[in-house]
Amino acid sequence: MKPTQWMSLLGIANRARKITSGEELSVKEIQRGNAKLVLLSADASANTTKKITDKCKSYDVPLKLVDNRQSLGQAIGKEARVVVAVMDDGFANKLLTLLD
Repeated sequence: MKPTQWMSLLGIANRARKITSGEELSVKEIQRGNAKLVLLSADASANTTKKITDKCKSYDVPLKLVDNRQSLGQAIGKEARVVVAVMDDGFANKLLTLLD
């Protein structure tokens, strides 16, 4: 699988320690107001999708869907991940343009 531009940028954001991954950690960052963008895998469970979608709407955080949990995990050099929260404005804005 060839890494796309958004995956490369997310990997850089990970090395810069500007992201957090996992459902619970991402929800905490959304509630604290630190999350600038949330990436959700399209193959997430219905409960996880609803929980993350509702949190993002209520805290006014942009949400983008990505193909699958493997590509999201591969982008940050870890196993499959369902949710990733980006905590930096610059990375979030660039990821939004790449994912549109």
